[in-house]
Amino acid sequence: MLEIIAIVISFFFAMNIGASGAAASMGVAYGSGAIKNPRNALILCGIGVILGAAIGGGEVVKTISSGIIPTSFISIKIVVIILFSATFSLFLSNLLGIPLSTSEVTVGSVVGVGIAFQALYINSLLWIVMFWVIVPIVAFVIAFLFIKILHYFKLSEKYSFEGKIITYLLIFAGFFEAFSAGMNNVANAVGPLVSAGIITVSKGTFIGGAFVALGALFLGRRVLETNGKKITSFSKIEGVLISGTGATLVIIASLFGIPVPLTQITTSSILGIGIAKSGKTVFQQKIVKKMLMVWLISPLVSLTMSYFLVKLLIESDFYTIFVLLSLLLATIGAISLMKASNQERRTVHQEGGGI
Repeated sequence: MLEIIAIVISFFFAMNIGASGAAASMGVAYGSGAIKNPRNALILCGIGVILGAAIGGGEVVKTISSGIIPTSFISIKIVVIILFSATFSLFLSNLLGIPLSTSEVTVGSVVGVGIAFQALYINSLLWIVMFWVIVPIVAFVIAFLFIKILHYFKLSEKYSFEGKIITYLLIFAGFFEAFSAGMNNVANAVGPLVSAGIITVSKGTFIGGAFVALGALFLGRRVLETNGKKITSFSKIEGVLISGTGATLVIIASLFGIPVPLTQITTSSILGIGIAKSGKTVFQQKIVKKMLMVWLISPLVSLTMSYFLVKLLIESDFYTIFVLLSLLLATIGAISLMKASNQERRTVHQEGGGI
């Protein structure tokens, strides 16, 4: 029974991965107008994901399944806890239409279990986190410098970057990015199943890729719109840069078995372009602020939840549960008070301005 529950949660998680990270990979091609119909963009995304997962998804699966905590601690119950914690965080972000890193919530869930059992491969975890920090920064810098060079030498005035060749190149770049999503992100859903011996690596990557594709097709519209049109506008040549850079960086990481935040890489490139064109005003947009907040909170949510569930269901440590619940309630109360205080300040300021 627990195996069936684990498989169901895993495939539901895979669909949410498709709705979040995978769908975001085609946001650039859609947002720049290379693909005008969102349904077509999501179909191409699904095909790319399946191929990427089947051809090159095995290395990251190995990392998720056995590279963060010892496999001796992995049982069916632990797999259910990891998948449930990660899926919960990702599902909430999809309801908000916010692109979220599936790698972060999955690794956060596994780390939560490792902390509960005091069994973590610290060196592997630090290596993963280092990639999380460095790769999005690299993507941001590449995009920022590209736009500065483009405008400094006035290349857009000298050359036409809006023809059919550029359009086809952008569509290919988006497909290439979806391919990279299949290589890297599918492991987040099936890795725990592989670690418990429920499914093999080859079957897991293929079936997981299929469910990620279904999630992108049926649930990915909101994230596609967010990444494509709600952060900043960009031309087709800028879109080629964003998708091409993201796909290349993610595929390189995948070959080394490192789960990386594809969505953050793509969005960092978009932000790099936005800042190069519009300055810091891009950070004033509510959607950007909301994404930054979710990026910070979600891994902590999945980590805390998996830790909490291990203490509750496996160790029956009610004292720790009480402390965690108290901290959670205190945090929620503090945030509510801060919001109320800020709202009161804005109200006073507006009333003062009216006088």
